[in-house]
Amino acid sequence: MIKLQIVGNLGKDCIVKEVNGKNVINFSVAHTERFKDAQGNPKERTTWVECAYWTDKTAVAQYLTKGKIVYAEGSPEADAYMNKENQAAATLRMRVQSIQLLGGNSGGDNPGGQQTGNNYQQGGNTSNYNQNNSSSQGYGGSTQRFEPATAAADDLPF
Repeated sequence: MIKLQIVGNLGKDCIVKEVNGKNVINFSVAHTERFKDAQGNPKERTTWVECAYWTDKTAVAQYLTKGKIVYAEGSPEADAYMNKENQAAATLRMRVQSIQLLGGNSGGDNPGGQQTGNNYQQGGNTSNYNQNNSSSQGYGGSTQRFEPATAAADDLPF
């Protein structure tokens, strides 16, 4: 298995769909890399990853809003195509296996930089949804971890 891990900001609010009786949460994550070129000029490169998170419980969707910082890991998939300018381009996608909310764009919810978060886990084909309270620090907000139910490979929503 190839594993892709990304930490980045959500580009827009997530979309929850039902596909063949199964729930999927679609969202996109942007990671911006800042570096200097050979001449010392500052440069930026942003990579977008389109994510599909298959889960029995869609409660996490209310937290997957534009600007939030997330850590997601899963299986990557890339598609090559020709864009409108007839140039080669590619799309990077990920079937999410787990997601962790790191904070960001919290508005008035987190004025002190710390918050007690909920740690959610859901694994395999089970429908158990365990909740453990834990205090977390870092990234300016709460940390929550979600793991999806398994979906068949032919159920990809993209």
